[in-house]
Amino acid sequence: MKLIIVSGLSGSGKSVALNTLEDLGYYCIDNLPAGLLSALALELKLAPKPVENVAVGIDARNLPQSLQQFNDILDQLQVQGISNEILFITSDPDVLIKRFSETRRRHPLSNEQVSLAEAIELERQLLEPIARRADLFLDTTQTTIHELRDLVHQRVERREESRLSLMFQSFGFKHGIPTDADFVFDLRCLPNPHWHPELRPLTGRDEPVARYLDSEPKVGSMAEQITAFLETWVPAFEADNRSYLTVALGCTGGQHRSVYLAERLAKHFSEHYPNVTIRHRELP
Repeated sequence: MKLIIVSGLSGSGKSVALNTLEDLGYYCIDNLPAGLLSALALELKLAPKPVENVAVGIDARNLPQSLQQFNDILDQLQVQGISNEILFITSDPDVLIKRFSETRRRHPLSNEQVSLAEAIELERQLLEPIARRADLFLDTTQTTIHELRDLVHQRVERREESRLSLMFQSFGFKHGIPTDADFVFDLRCLPNPHWHPELRPLTGRDEPVARYLDSEPKVGSMAEQITAFLETWVPAFEADNRSYLTVALGCTGGQHRSVYLAERLAKHFSEHYPNVTIRHRELP
């Protein structure tokens, strides 16, 4: 049985992720008391017709003591022989406040004595035991509903069993560093196609930009050194049973250098890993 635990901050997209998994054929349960997780998983595993794919939503509406005992709950699942993956979805507090204001929904932890900002921080603290054990973080600060659905498809559903899901993500530093990345490489020291008028409206996926960057020795050196670093350490993460790894590559605007290098690295590593995906955060 494949068990996915979906958790995260209210307003970050947990329901979207859970609904996406349900559309993919998962047996889904939202807002399950954490203390019942092992009993549910065992019942489904031993059913006359076992359920193969299960997704469970666990959030801050749980009893605090249940969340504090989350490590023990996961250990119990391991003893029962039930493997699991934890998908934790988060977002910046300012973005969450804006989303709640726009939808006029009430945060589950807010009340007359607890403001929305205080509720978000309290929720983050309550869910820390789950966040610490998460296999995959998804930061939806700059992610639309449709992009989140695509990410769940790419990273969770398409991942082959017992194989690492490796994502190369380009981004622009002026829009913020992605908080869900395992490695972040700064490419802003490389020659910038932006300063060439004929290349400015293009992206790193366009051939003229690729030719320009291919001709620059610094770009080649950077690509080779990042490749060597990842070839050394990605197998170590895989040997440590990591399911997901995100490599973020940033330039100033996230249009040229980071896009080019993300494409180049993804092409190289897809020859060795079957689950390689690309995301260009700043491109439409």
